[in-house]
Amino acid sequence: MHSDYELLRDAWPERPEMGPALSRVLMDQVATGQRGPTVRLSRPGRAVAFGRRDTTSTGYGAAAAAARSRGFAAMERIAGGRAAAYTEGTLSLTITVPDDTPARRTSARFEFAAGLARDALLDLGVDARVGEVEGEYCPGAFSVNAGGRRKLVGIGQRMIRGAAHIGFVIAVREAEAVRAVLEPVYAALDLEWNPETVGAVDQDLPSVEIEQVEHALLGRLGRDARLSESVIDPETEALASEAAPRFRSPDRG
Repeated sequence: MHSDYELLRDAWPERPEMGPALSRVLMDQVATGQRGPTVRLSRPGRAVAFGRRDTTSTGYGAAAAAARSRGFAAMERIAGGRAAAYTEGTLSLTITVPDDTPARRTSARFEFAAGLARDALLDLGVDARVGEVEGEYCPGAFSVNAGGRRKLVGIGQRMIRGAAHIGFVIAVREAEAVRAVLEPVYAALDLEWNPETVGAVDQDLPSVEIEQVEHALLGRLGRDARLSESVIDPETEALASEAAPRFRSPDRG
């Protein structure tokens, strides 16, 4: 990918829609040269994130209402895929890079992100593998699973003219909470899936802490790149805050 990244750790778990809003702002800034390659590692908070195919479903309003009734915010993400759930035990890592022809490197970015997540989990002692588990939620060929049985990581990508964004979420803890909210959400969306495929890192490593997974991810990424930690500047935060309501699911159902 690149050799130098700005590393951002800012998070707004009480306003999870700030996550996709900020990702969109960062994409625009990177595409126009206002900002260089950027990595964001954060804890997104409790939310169900819907993909664009979900938002056109006749059951979308009911699915969002089901999420909210169980204490999960309902929001729309910038990448594709189907509904995914995050909790306080979830980590999010996104990478935004300049690219004049982003479509040419779509597969390479997926492979890079999946390999990064897999290798970080292998370093921790998880039998992590790249590939879709049959019946998984938000299915994808570059998902990362534990032993071919349970999904741990989902990956999504978005491209605009001049930049590409790829990100993934790792379920470190609370697989049962994810399963419990996705069951009524997927029922409302009329999607078939196997709830038994929901996984979390602590099922293989019961004593794992989120900080250990963060350290493993940054350690792997830092092998081939220089990470310079920074904070979101007020102007960028204001732009994301202004855009955030557009990523909040409509309150209907």
